[in-house]
Amino acid sequence: MTDNPFFVQSALPYRLPPYAEIREEHYAPAFERGMAEQLAEVEAIAASADPPTFENTIEALERSGELLTRVTTVFFNRASADTSPGIQEIQKEITPRLTQHSDAIHLNARLFARVRAVPADGLDPERAWLLHRYVTDFVRAGAELGPEDQKRLRSLNEELSTLSTTFEQNLLADTNASAIVVDDAARLDGLSDDAIKAAAETAKARGLDGKYVISLALPTLQPVLAELTDRELRERIHKASVERGARDNAALVLRLAELRAERAALLGYGNHAEYVVADQTAPSTRAVTEMLSKMVPAAVSNAHREAEQLRELTGFDLEPWDWSFYAEKVRQARYAVDSRLMRPYFELNRVLRDGVFYAAHKLYGLDFAERPDLVGYHPDVRVFEVFDEDGSALGLFLGDYYARASKRGGAWMNSLVKQSALEGTRPVVVNNLNIVKPPEGEPTLLTWDQVNTMFHEFGHALHGLFSEVGFPYFSGTAVPRDFVEYPSQVNEMWAVWPEVLANYARHHETGEPMPQDLVDRMLESQKFDQGRGTVEYLAAALLDWAWHTLDDKPADALEFERQALRNANIDLPLVPPRYRSTYFAHIWSGGYSAGYYSYIWSEVLDADTVEWFKENGGLTRRNGDTFRRELLSKGGSVDPMTGFRAFRGRDPRIEPLLERRGLL
Repeated sequence: MTDNPFFVQSALPYRLPPYAEIREEHYAPAFERGMAEQLAEVEAIAASADPPTFENTIEALERSGELLTRVTTVFFNRASADTSPGIQEIQKEITPRLTQHSDAIHLNARLFARVRAVPADGLDPERAWLLHRYVTDFVRAGAELGPEDQKRLRSLNEELSTLSTTFEQNLLADTNASAIVVDDAARLDGLSDDAIKAAAETAKARGLDGKYVISLALPTLQPVLAELTDRELRERIHKASVERGARDNAALVLRLAELRAERAALLGYGNHAEYVVADQTAPSTRAVTEMLSKMVPAAVSNAHREAEQLRELTGFDLEPWDWSFYAEKVRQARYAVDSRLMRPYFELNRVLRDGVFYAAHKLYGLDFAERPDLVGYHPDVRVFEVFDEDGSALGLFLGDYYARASKRGGAWMNSLVKQSALEGTRPVVVNNLNIVKPPEGEPTLLTWDQVNTMFHEFGHALHGLFSEVGFPYFSGTAVPRDFVEYPSQVNEMWAVWPEVLANYARHHETGEPMPQDLVDRMLESQKFDQGRGTVEYLAAALLDWAWHTLDDKPADALEFERQALRNANIDLPLVPPRYRSTYFAHIWSGGYSAGYYSYIWSEVLDADTVEWFKENGGLTRRNGDTFRRELLSKGGSVDPMTGFRAFRGRDPRIEPLLERRGLL
C-alpha cells in the first residue's frame, strides 16, 4: 500500500497525525512494516562489530521504531476513544504481536550484552540515567533468565496481553448493554432539564426515539444517583453498575492474576506487587501496605458516622443506591448547596477557556488558539495550539470531552507526539473525558466533579506540554506510575482558587458570577462525605493489592473480592469499592496493576505541594516557573523523588493529606 499515511512523517504542524487521511485498512500494514523495520534496526545494533557506546547503542535504540511508534500511538488512542468492530479485531490480533515484538527486543542476548557494556564514564546526568533505565528495563523484562524460562515468559506475556484486550472489549460492550432505558420522563424526576434532554438524545442515537437512556460511568457510583427521586430506578442503575463484567470478566481476572503471579515468581519476586513496586517511588510493598492500612480505621469511622447521619435524616436503613441521594439532601440542608443549582455556572467552554486555560496563563504564561483547520480523530475533538509567554510555539492540545458508545469510560490523557530534543519534536497531547453530549444547540453544563476532572486531566497535559528532555524515553508523563498522578492532582487546586473560580463560574445565560455565598458554601462543603469517598477509594486500592499479593489462585472472583475486603476491614455494604473486580479497568487493562495505590501515594506529594503554593503566594508566575522548571519539565529524566526534593527542599509530609481528607 503505497499511499499509507503512516509510511511517511506527518507534514502537519507539530507532526499531528493526518487523521483526515487515516483509514482502518492502513493500520495492519503499518504495524507489519513498523515491526519489521525496528527488528532490522535492532539487529544492526546487536550485530555491530564496533565497541558499544552510548551513541551507537542506547541512542540508536531511542531512534529505532519510528514508524511503529507513529502507528501504535494513533491506533491505541483510537481504540480507547473511538473504537469500532474493525478496530477491535485489529486490536485483538496486534496486541499479542506487539508483546512478542517487545520480547524479541528485550530477550535478545547480544543486544543486552551491548547495552550492559556501554561505558557510563563521562555521560551527563540524563544520559547516565537513561543508560541505567535501559539496563533495568532489560533485566525486568527477563534478559537474565535462562532459555527455558524465557520461553515460558514469552508465553505468559502473550496470554496476558490477549486477556487484557479481551477484558477491555468485554467491559465496553457490557457497559453499553447495561445502560438503563427509561420509557417515561416522569421517572427522571430530580434530573435537570438539560440532563433529561441529553438522556433523550442518547436514546435517539441508539434508535430508541421517545425513550431516555442513562449511560453508565466507569466507577461504581453513578452520578445520577444523587438526583433521581425514583428509588426503584436508582436501584436498577446501581445494580447494573456493580454487575458489569460478572458474566464475561470474572474468569478472566482469575486467570490474569494467576499469570501475573507466575511471571513475578519467574522473575524472582514474591508476587506481582513486589515486581511492580520495585520500579516505583514507593520504597517497598510493606510501605504501601502500611500507608493504606493506616488510613482505613479513620476512613471507616468517618463513613459510619456519615451513614448514621443519613439514617437520622431518613428514619430507615439505607441501601447503597440511597447514599448519594440523601447525602445530597444533607449537603443542601447543612450547606444550602444544591448541585443542580450549581451546574448552570459550569458551562464547558467557559470552564475550559476561562478556567483551565486561564489558570495556565496566569501561572505559566501560556496562551491558546483554537485551530479549526487541524482535524482530530473524531468530529468532537478540538485542536488548540499552545504558545509560551514569549510567543514561541509550545505544542498542540486536543480536547475530546464527550461520551459515546465507541469510547471507553473514565478520563485520561495521551501523548500523540512526544517532545524530544533527539527527534526535534514538540508535544501533541489529548485529554479525554466522558461528558454526556447535549442536543445540538444546547449548552454543556457540568457537575462539580466534571469541572474538577477537567483541571485534573489538564495537569497531565501540562506535564506532557512542558517536557524539555533529550530523549523520548523520558518525555512528559513517562514517570513511575505512583508519581504520574502528582502533577495532575496539584492542578486541581486551581479549580477552587478564588481568582480562577470567579473567572469561569458564571451563569451560562446571564453571565452573572456565581453568588459569593454559594461559592463559600460550596467550598465549605468540600470535606463533606469524605469518609464515604475515602473508603470507596481505599477499598478499590486494597482490592487491587489483594489480587496482586495472593498466594494461591482463588476459585471464585467475587468471593475472593468479598473476602479481601473483609480481611482489610473495609467491607462496608453501604460503600462498595470505587471499582469492583470485573470492571476494574485500571488494573486489568489500564496499566495500574498493583498500582492503584498511586493516587493516594501521589496525593501525599500533591497536598504538600498545595501547601507550598499557598505559603508562597499562590497563583503567581514565579511559582509556576519554579514548578515547571523543577518538576514538570523534567519528565522521567531524573529520579522523581530527587526532583520533588529539589522543588520542595525536603521529603514530603503526610499531614496535609490527612487534614484534607478529615483523617486527623
